[in-house]
Amino acid sequence: MDQGPLSARVVEQFDGMSAELQVAARYVLDHPRDVALLSMREQARKAGVRPATMTRFAKRIGLSGYDAIRGLYADALRGGSLDFASKAGAQVASQKLRGDKALAVEMLGTLQDQLARLASPEALERLIKAADLLTASRRIYCLGLRSSHPVAWQAHYILSFFDDRSVFLDALAGVGADQLRGACSEDVLLVASVAPYTRATVEIAQYAASLGVTVIAITDSEVAPLAQLAECALIVATESQSFFHTMSPAFVMAEILTALVAGRGGNAALNVVRQMERQLIALDVHVKPRMTRSAT
Repeated sequence: MDQGPLSARVVEQFDGMSAELQVAARYVLDHPRDVALLSMREQARKAGVRPATMTRFAKRIGLSGYDAIRGLYADALRGGSLDFASKAGAQVASQKLRGDKALAVEMLGTLQDQLARLASPEALERLIKAADLLTASRRIYCLGLRSSHPVAWQAHYILSFFDDRSVFLDALAGVGADQLRGACSEDVLLVASVAPYTRATVEIAQYAASLGVTVIAITDSEVAPLAQLAECALIVATESQSFFHTMSPAFVMAEILTALVAGRGGNAALNVVRQMERQLIALDVHVKPRMTRSAT
């Protein structure tokens, strides 16, 4: 990405900005890829300004906040290509120059910022709405393919501990969508997909929506294909210093959502969990930890 989607607007307004805002503007103009991939705090550090300056810069050019800028640049980056190869090249060069520990620390810092954003008032409101929809549903279908498959499976697995309503739409043998037979407006599809969006996931979600099924999407953008279908879209960050997008925020979102639903189940859910626990013990599913000998 040679230039960002806001370059013309930034250049047009540049002369009217304060000196501090001009520093932020120059960074955005000169590093469009970083705007898409790095956290706001990391960008502010690289630009040599305070994080609050990045927020003021975003508002100066007419946006609600810096996340809106990052979202636009991330969408532009996704629109160009899959970009795995070029990101891998950038990671290799950076890791060779700065070392393994620096990359690990930078990735952990980005994840920390991403997870903190999940606690924003808007994100929490959407999370509660999703929990409301799942709690009230007759049946819960869970879907996720490729990198999003573990997110959907984790949600289904947790739900299965206290609820028999969850159905996993497995892609094995290509028959996953067959289980939507009989689905209706009383049901919910909990679906996960982030860029690059898997075509089969979007098509199955579109089909479920055509049956009247309510769609809850865990995805990475307000303009993602699933967000357009969803009654409730839970937006998670995916940018990473790794060549591969991170799925950690999506996992966290799924785990919190299923925990909320479990807590609403009361004694009925607790009884199912106890029954599941007795079965796991009877089948001797888990290896017991060894008792360590105390020193004499």
